[in-house]
Amino acid sequence: LEDCGYMARAAFVMDRLMTKLGLSGKSFVPLMSSFACAIPGVMATRVIENRSDRMVTILVAPLMSCSARLPVYILMTTAFVPPVMYVGGWISLPEIVLFVMYLVGIVVAVPVAWLLRKTFFKGETPPFVMELPSYKWPSFRIVMARVYDRSKAFVVRAGTLIFATTILVWAAGYFPADHTEHHQLQSQIENTQLRIAQFDIQNEQEESKQATAELDGLHEKHNQLSAHLIEVSFLGKMGHAIEPAVRPLGWDWKIGVGVIASFPAREVIIATMGTIYSLGGDVGEEDASLAKQLSAARHPDGTKVFTVAVACSIMVFFALCAQCAATLMVIRRETNSWRWPIFTFGYMTALAYVGALITYQVGMLLLT
Repeated sequence: LEDCGYMARAAFVMDRLMTKLGLSGKSFVPLMSSFACAIPGVMATRVIENRSDRMVTILVAPLMSCSARLPVYILMTTAFVPPVMYVGGWISLPEIVLFVMYLVGIVVAVPVAWLLRKTFFKGETPPFVMELPSYKWPSFRIVMARVYDRSKAFVVRAGTLIFATTILVWAAGYFPADHTEHHQLQSQIENTQLRIAQFDIQNEQEESKQATAELDGLHEKHNQLSAHLIEVSFLGKMGHAIEPAVRPLGWDWKIGVGVIASFPAREVIIATMGTIYSLGGDVGEEDASLAKQLSAARHPDGTKVFTVAVACSIMVFFALCAQCAATLMVIRRETNSWRWPIFTFGYMTALAYVGALITYQVGMLLLT
């Protein structure tokens, strides 16, 4: 799209609207890219010559709902939003909620960009000057070279950081508990799987059925033990510690653990919740058993942990929070300062908390 001449025209068309936010049309392309991932969006701000425009674009780019937030939206909408149909069955309430979640980041980004332009980055927006190249067929060789360079930059800059932060979160969820029994169960599961394979080869159906039933019991015990181990880990203790702070959002310590564990990458919360609720870490956002387990979760007083208000609160939090260590590290490299990634994490976390708080409290008022 860049090489064929379309992107320059998209920037020109959007300039009038972006100017009202104190930005230029050149900010449109990085912000649009951020809907896929904020990392290439932040890196794409290099084409913006004006420093103020570039900095504001970098700071609001993580507010765009990237693809990493989608698993959270899908899990919460399919599990807790009733499938009410509108417009003669053409659109459902979960689809409307999903669309609204994508709008949340855009709507919030407007006042944030305006405030940043009026405070930290004062000054007149420079006139929009851009050469509009003629439409042409892009060169396949040049496009492939750019794809390679940008993919390599993403893997080197983001992949290594995600890997490092994932190790830290894993260590917090692993220690200091004794995992001896957990490893023994894993060995028993592997041995039972081998026995089932041998029975199937030898066509010993009765023995295979007995071994399969034994395997199911081992899996259930393994998942329950995994849930206990994560509760007594450093990560679980952190979840219990922050529970008073997240209780006004309608959350319990388990949701708090999921939010902490998803700091390296937002979608990690799905596997974390699967582990906490004794389903294992290989569940997906569309897994019916995970949705059923979350729906059945209860507080000690018997009330439901997850309601429509809680689900919306979680989605709003994830829509606004900067839970992506790789994005923050890329902001550090692009701005050559730790000040701006810390500022980004701080203001987005505050926005997410306030947004989730308002969503839950208003939701409870409407549902009672």
